[in-house]
Amino acid sequence: VVKDSDAALAQSFQNADAVVIAVGFIPGNPLKWNQGAHDVDNVGTCRLVDAARAAGVRKIVLVSSILTNGRNWGQEKAPGFVITNAFGGVLDEKIIAEKYLRASGMDYTIVRAGGLKSNPPTGPVIISGEDTLNSGEVSRDLVADVSIASIFDPKASNKVLEIIEDDGKPPQAFNGLVM
Repeated sequence: VVKDSDAALAQSFQNADAVVIAVGFIPGNPLKWNQGAHDVDNVGTCRLVDAARAAGVRKIVLVSSILTNGRNWGQEKAPGFVITNAFGGVLDEKIIAEKYLRASGMDYTIVRAGGLKSNPPTGPVIISGEDTLNSGEVSRDLVADVSIASIFDPKASNKVLEIIEDDGKPPQAFNGLVM
């Protein structure tokens, strides 16, 4: 995303009806965290939105993070915001890209996931509205399920969905978006 040309990005989306953007910088050298978050979670995401629009893509699903908009609803001191944003101001970079997508004129869904778990789900997915969840984790499998369902479900059009798992209940097969 950072090194590809705009033309190459647009070419990669040719004939695609929908695109799921699930990028995030990988913290390495702490002295480069701010630049990494800026380059990938902000500028890189915005470039992908532009490329999708140029290629005629109908729908974008952007995988983001709960608390991305935390400053605007009084959560900047919440532990999850403080800890996550310590990695290069990543939440501040993500909100810029989210706003860019919203202003693009494209059909979108923003899936703000809780802390990502690599293991299978341990509980059913909880889907909540924008700026409502400030803690929780979710399996990457459920993030993928919700992202794909968002492409096809008109209820998800131009919406922000925040998702975590309810670890207090047994896992269930994902059966579409319930909002």
